[in-house]
Amino acid sequence: MTPEQTRCVMTQIVMPMHTNGVAGVMFGGIMMQWIDVCSGVAAMRHAGGAVLTASIDRLDFLSPVHVGEIVVLQAQVNYVARTSMEVGCRVETEDMQQRSRRYVTKAYLTFVAMDATGRPRPLLPLDVTTDDDHRRHAEAEARRKARLVAAGRGAAA
Repeated sequence: MTPEQTRCVMTQIVMPMHTNGVAGVMFGGIMMQWIDVCSGVAAMRHAGGAVLTASIDRLDFLSPVHVGEIVVLQAQVNYVARTSMEVGCRVETEDMQQRSRRYVTKAYLTFVAMDATGRPRPLLPLDVTTDDDHRRHAEAEARRKARLVAAGRGAAA
């Protein structure tokens, strides 16, 4: 499966219940939930079944999101190891009148494929074909190595 085949695009409208109520700015936790769902679907597409969120390595809120804005989340698998995979998620707001988008959040999540007994199961490799696929794959592999070193498991784990 290619990264493009794993792609999930999800659109949400920021409602008052999604915001802090005072300044009308969206709660970060709600954005995290939407990112987890969108990224989880991309991971499930590659895994062909159940996955669990193992970690969110990086989550950057680049710009506040306000009540009434349209939020577009795009996620795809960037890298696959033996039983785990990295999914990148890009979040933008869409201004329908101006026909423009604003880049507001990005995140990298790790998911583990699970079997019917709740144990990790092997994944098929990711079919990286385009230049962007290769770039994302290499960057994700470097992030994975850094995570493993930070966790004391070494780059070879």
